[in-house]
Amino acid sequence: MSESKDIRAASEHWESTVLKKQLARSPELRDAFTTPSGIPVKRLYTPLDLAHTRYVEDIGFPGAFPYTRGVYPTMYRGRPWTMRMYAGYGTAEDTNRRFRYLLQEGMLGLSIAFDLPTQLGYDSDDVLSEGAVGRVGVAVDTLADMEMVFDGIPLEKVSTSMTINAPATVLLAMYIAVAEKQGVPPAQLSGTTQNDILKEFIARGTYIFPPKPSMKLGMDIVEYCAKHLPKWNTMSITGYHIREAGADAVQELAFTLANAIAYIDAAKARGLDVDDFASRLSYSLGCHRDLFEEVAKFRAARRLFARIMKDRFDAKRSESYLFRTFSGSCGSTLVAQQPLNNTVRITLHALMGVLGGHQAIHTASWDEGHALPSEEASKLALRTQQILAHETGLCGTIDPLAGSYYVESLTNEIEKRAADYLHKIDALGGMLSAIESGYVGGEIQRSSLQQQQGLDSGETVIVGVNEFVEEDEQGYDEQYLHIDQGIDDKQIGKLAVVRASRNASDVTAALKKLGEAIDRGENLMPPIIDAVKCYASIGEVCAVMREKWGEYRDTSIR
Repeated sequence: MSESKDIRAASEHWESTVLKKQLARSPELRDAFTTPSGIPVKRLYTPLDLAHTRYVEDIGFPGAFPYTRGVYPTMYRGRPWTMRMYAGYGTAEDTNRRFRYLLQEGMLGLSIAFDLPTQLGYDSDDVLSEGAVGRVGVAVDTLADMEMVFDGIPLEKVSTSMTINAPATVLLAMYIAVAEKQGVPPAQLSGTTQNDILKEFIARGTYIFPPKPSMKLGMDIVEYCAKHLPKWNTMSITGYHIREAGADAVQELAFTLANAIAYIDAAKARGLDVDDFASRLSYSLGCHRDLFEEVAKFRAARRLFARIMKDRFDAKRSESYLFRTFSGSCGSTLVAQQPLNNTVRITLHALMGVLGGHQAIHTASWDEGHALPSEEASKLALRTQQILAHETGLCGTIDPLAGSYYVESLTNEIEKRAADYLHKIDALGGMLSAIESGYVGGEIQRSSLQQQQGLDSGETVIVGVNEFVEEDEQGYDEQYLHIDQGIDDKQIGKLAVVRASRNASDVTAALKKLGEAIDRGENLMPPIIDAVKCYASIGEVCAVMREKWGEYRDTSIR
């Protein structure tokens, strides 16, 4: 108490003397400073700002409740984070070459992007796929494509993350089938299916089926993997895409946790014990522009999640408390103007992830503000992480920003604001009700509008976009990756060959059994695995589900 009085007195003296004189000579740049989420930023932080923070209960130690300082006791002193490059484009052969190249260069885990037809459950020869085949990810129509994607890549030695949601059951089934052909049992597979359908209804839009059957499919993966793939992360509950839709850091965290609560409730409703599946849930949050707010967000996320698991779900195993995260460069922060500047932004994104204590980090490539990443740009993005891991001292100590008056204060404030959102969502009847009512979408739209207004007014400065602009920017086109314009015909031809060579009666029988399993309300992973092993296409499998459940159409006006 005496020290607090001394600090307060010293602070008041400094303000009335040293600071007052400086402000009289040179005013500050603006009257008020805030984080991008609208949290006021004080001129100076002191121990007084942490007067109500309890070290053991609120900050604690890594690997121990409430996990503010990290989910593992030794963090990067024991092993570095998993370095992933988000890759996938064109045909399966194109993506396989990129994966093998990046693994050769030292990448530690695969992260696969699928094209939009695959994400929406359409085959490449569907009329709705025209012009989109292989454009923003790899085209995967049948097991033959998945076999090619992982040709020469031993699945028992790599961890694979798949950004797939509505048809996640189908792609996971293909992955399991490829592993079986390699002689790798499911229990040895490690990786992640994103499988976060609520986020699709909120932000991204690659949903297929209505919410109820969509949730059922997600839970089918959770239930199946709990029994057969114990090392598989069944969901990557993803705030990243919510942030990319315009949410601020607080909303990103709050809505991610609200989705997690909805999934955990759904799994429990199926009779699963929280401690049997919670440890295989993982999370993905984006790295945006404000370094300190992002680091504080990640620290607040671990603490708030641990408290939710303890107090709300009565989890018993410590593994159930762990908010294990995969972070990456928010693509919306990368710009086409003066694109080499993106290398600086990407380095800062990786630094945010490391200082924030992530388990896996994806660095974007400098050319992603305009095109899919080229091979050289992808290597530079990987080298960025390797330099941070081996040349900077970042792995030497755990949570190095802990104890910062500003970072700890910001961590507390983000946790408080995110918890307030969770209370509002509970009052609305839970996350699904909050989505359907338009509340979540409205909050994101409000935040997005504020961000755009900041850019338009010049209050938010983006170098090369609204400040420090160069009129004549040329010379990069040859460095960008250009997709073969004939890829549609190539992929359609490959699909035709598969259809001609497979046993059609086996496919028909497998799809019939899938439809019957849907009617009985069974877990659909086993019949989907059987269907893809017969080389049924993703479009054919999803067509059965479309027939049974219909397609979701968002008719809300917000």
